[in-house]
Amino acid sequence: MATSGGHNYPLTFSVDYPDRTLDRVTTAFRILTIIPIAILAATLEGGGFGAQVGGGGIRYAGGGIGILVIPVLLMLLFRKKYPRWWYEWNLQLSRFSNRVVAYLALMDDRYPSTDEQQAVHLDFPYPDATYGLSRALPLVKWLLAIPHYIVLFFLTLGALFAAIFAWFAILVTGRYPPTLFDFIEGVLRWHNRVGAYAFLLITDRYPPFSLQP
Repeated sequence: MATSGGHNYPLTFSVDYPDRTLDRVTTAFRILTIIPIAILAATLEGGGFGAQVGGGGIRYAGGGIGILVIPVLLMLLFRKKYPRWWYEWNLQLSRFSNRVVAYLALMDDRYPSTDEQQAVHLDFPYPDATYGLSRALPLVKWLLAIPHYIVLFFLTLGALFAAIFAWFAILVTGRYPPTLFDFIEGVLRWHNRVGAYAFLLITDRYPPFSLQP
């Protein structure tokens, strides 16, 4: 629920806690109500929306659909340049994907918008490719992030169970347990930081092993 903290990582992520009674009907049938927006997300993310609770739901693609990875890597390698419009595409698609995942994780009962921020706040600065990014490091970032993949595998399983518990809690009380909310938010934040480092390539700073802002 916090928006800032001691890590000061180039990517920031938070979800507004819904301090209100959530819609029990849309919560009960969330797996069905999400289908239309998931289909839309799939058309943008390479044909299949990889939405797992806690998984970030972001598909990293090499070409002109999904998150741009290989084109950015090649531009950094040969031109030391991160095209502005590629940055804008990656930022907006990341925001949209996270809104869909937050909806699936029951963190917001408002239907995901394709352009409005809503309760999900994700941001990262435009990188200084000339002086702030290494030319060759993007070639191995995905490999250096392997320890994070291992930890996130187990955290994602935990987030899935947390979302299931939250589902029952919302149906009974209408409220999202704050502890479960904070945990799932932290897992999503961790996923996004790793994505910023290994695939979005907007920073050379290694992600912290932390759920905290």
